[in-house]
Amino acid sequence: MATRAKKEGDAKPRAAAPKKAPTPTGNDEVDVIVSKVGKKIEALRRKKRLSLQNLADISDVSPGAIHKIERSGMVPTITTLLKLATALGVTVGYFVEEDENASAPFQFTPAGHRQPVYTPHEGLSLGSISGSYRQFVTAAAVATMPPGASSGDQVLNHTGEELIFVLSGEVVFRMDAEDYVLTPGDALHFQGGVPHHWENRGTEPAQVIWYVFRNREGA
Repeated sequence: MATRAKKEGDAKPRAAAPKKAPTPTGNDEVDVIVSKVGKKIEALRRKKRLSLQNLADISDVSPGAIHKIERSGMVPTITTLLKLATALGVTVGYFVEEDENASAPFQFTPAGHRQPVYTPHEGLSLGSISGSYRQFVTAAAVATMPPGASSGDQVLNHTGEELIFVLSGEVVFRMDAEDYVLTPGDALHFQGGVPHHWENRGTEPAQVIWYVFRNREGA
């Protein structure tokens, strides 16, 4: 059951915020495309039966950097993407093209085939359970928050709406200076314009279903 955390003097000390990954573009469609670049690189590498070191040798990109890109932990520069594209025998356009079924009126996502979604919050893992933003106005993902994960030092504020449903663990959302402790079965629905911040202050990972509703143009 969701509860309000105690006020400042009695509140639990916050865990240190993890180091942030690269900042997102602020454009939902672009972020979704960027989040798929690493998966496409990994798929091509495996199809060609190349190890991380093999690809590193022929692309002049370090194995560590390739691994981070494949896991959506790093957004490649255009130079790095050109090197990888050349080594894998494709054009850069291959990595930024939308999927063939991006405009389909429905999207089936098997449990074992969730696409990773780019996030600027290091440690937070997002597996998409929704279709392309090109066709839909709702995005949803199964999110895993390890202990200490948070939205960072800055208070979040954006357009659209979000809906959080907790599957396991405990997550604290600060909504307009008020803390709400969400446990399994609890939900939080809010307008993005409300100043907010989230974190896992516990000792166990938390898993939530995270919905994002963007505003239609002209709405």
